Amino acid sequence: MKRWQADAALLATALLWGGAFVAQREVESVMPPLTFVAARFVISAVALAPFAAFEARRAARPLDARSRRMAIAIALTLFIGSILQQVGLATTTATNGGFLTACYVVLVPVAVWLLTGRLPRSIVAVACLLSIGGAWLLANGGGPAQPLTVGDGLILLSDVAWAFGIALTPMFLARQPRPFTLAFLEYAVCGACAAGAAAAFEPVRAADFVAGLGPLLYAGIISGGVAFTMQIVAQAYAPPAEAALILSLESVFAAVAGAILLAERLSVIATVGCALILASVLMVELGAPLLARLRSGAARGPAAPARAPAAPRAEPRLRLP
Repeated sequence: MKRWQADAALLATALLWGGAFVAQREVESVMPPLTFVAARFVISAVALAPFAAFEARRAARPLDARSRRMAIAIALTLFIGSILQQVGLATTTATNGGFLTACYVVLVPVAVWLLTGRLPRSIVAVACLLSIGGAWLLANGGGPAQPLTVGDGLILLSDVAWAFGIALTPMFLARQPRPFTLAFLEYAVCGACAAGAAAAFEPVRAADFVAGLGPLLYAGIISGGVAFTMQIVAQAYAPPAEAALILSLESVFAAVAGAILLAERLSVIATVGCALILASVLMVELGAPLLARLRSGAARGPAAPARAPAAPRAEPRLRLP
């Protein structure tokens, strides 16, 4: 996969995730949050099982112990992030929830730095801050935020889980280029953990699944089976911080989907917020390569001979035992 193809897959992921926000809001009144998370990821695991089995048969070697530990760690970030986000969305305003969910964008470079020691490029850091500013305008319409609640804190904690999951994914794929296997393990572990939690803390009723069948199928097959898997595949070819910026367009697509499907009005200030998020993505996708070429030309000078390409840098090792 070429870089532009990976970016296109991440863009499609953000589009499908944006639609999932509508599904999640629709299901809040008919299904408890733990039950919803369990059901959606069990559906995703079943959908991915044939692809993971085919990939396993073609793999050059089985998963080693370190790769299995990394896969479980990534699966736990998905479980923690999904549970905290779903519970938080049920106990906070849509205004606060929409903004706080986007905050994982600035946490991904921090997670990459903690895990690998690699600092983000300055243009990425600026773009992340620009994206957060756009998310604030989109969520709050330029006005004051609603008072913070417990749900807001839960969503902030979910952002930490999302950030580490995005940072860990390319590290796993560098060791084991098996995206369908990773996706299946994530869904299976997350679904099993959520099912256990739902059985312990929530009433499980068949009528809830019938009432929420439409949103559940969208979240399980489209948002989970398709979109999450596309994200994992694409992250083998896109740096984590840049990937997070493209995925931040999820909030833009969620606003558009809400306006179309839920008749929510998008104000002028919220539209400016959408534009800022888009500008942050374009800054990295178009501005960074242009800046690199300008610096390269300035360093050579008009008469300087072309330099030989630099040797590729070794992939930084994960700072885990």
